[in-house]
Amino acid sequence: MPDAHARTRVKICGITRPQDALAAAALGVDAIGLVFWPSSPRAVSAAQAREVVASLPPFVSTVGLFVNATQNELEAVLDQVPLDLLQFHGDESPEFCRSARRPYLKAVRMRPGVDLDRLVGAYADAAGLLVDAYVAGMPGGTGETFDWDALPSVSGVPLVLAGGLAPGNVADAIRRVGPWAVDVSGGVESAKGIKDAVKMAAFMQGVKDGDRERGTQRGA
Repeated sequence: MPDAHARTRVKICGITRPQDALAAAALGVDAIGLVFWPSSPRAVSAAQAREVVASLPPFVSTVGLFVNATQNELEAVLDQVPLDLLQFHGDESPEFCRSARRPYLKAVRMRPGVDLDRLVGAYADAAGLLVDAYVAGMPGGTGETFDWDALPSVSGVPLVLAGGLAPGNVADAIRRVGPWAVDVSGGVESAKGIKDAVKMAAFMQGVKDGDRERGTQRGA
């Protein structure tokens, strides 16, 4: 049976322009992320998001990121933007995450005392857990890493690694954590919300290098 983890999946988040989405798709990313948290410098309106989604070729997933949105705010976006997956970065309850009746990721900001096993149970129907760096007052997009070696092993749910990833460290992150997917935003930008095609290409190469190193470790 082929190894399901032979290739680490990649999401580039904080896309604000169709040309960046197309460049990411051309490089082979699996998903692009659209931020619907108004306080983010990478936030997009529903109209902007529709334009980005309409530019994408087939088989590139669209992910909408929300932070403590109300039910009405969530539904207003979903009525206007065709999203494949939802990503919740706030204090959303399992019930709220399920209410949209769409696949979702629950983000967890890693700090001492976080019980990943408990969260796996609480969000048992999540498509995966996204682990990010903890910075007080910031739900994500901080550009900070966390101690990957302190990340406990979890079973029963795919793990998405985020937080300070960039072309220069993603291979090491994959080798040390072995996540199902990696999520990058600021690490491939020329300015907040503006993606850099050269950096995106370097990041994708870093992912390939990490997968190769991980495959070598398994075969050792």
